[in-house]
Amino acid sequence: MTLAVVGYPTKKALVAAKGKRLNYTETSPLAVEYKPTGKFCVVGPDPRTRKWFAEVTMKDNLIEKVV
Repeated sequence: MTLAVVGYPTKKALVAAKGKRLNYTETSPLAVEYKPTGKFCVVGPDPRTRKWFAEVTMKDNLIEKVV
């Protein structure tokens, strides 16, 4: 499953948000995808316009790494 991030027009903008909270929208009606600590895949710039993908590592609700 992939979590949709909102407010990051490019992957570079998401990388620049390192150390901040993630703005996201849950896309799965079956389960919560967001993890306050851990790794997961995201898509941007919004749930409908899927132009880029990334793997985000979170630690204590803050963006630690974006690949």
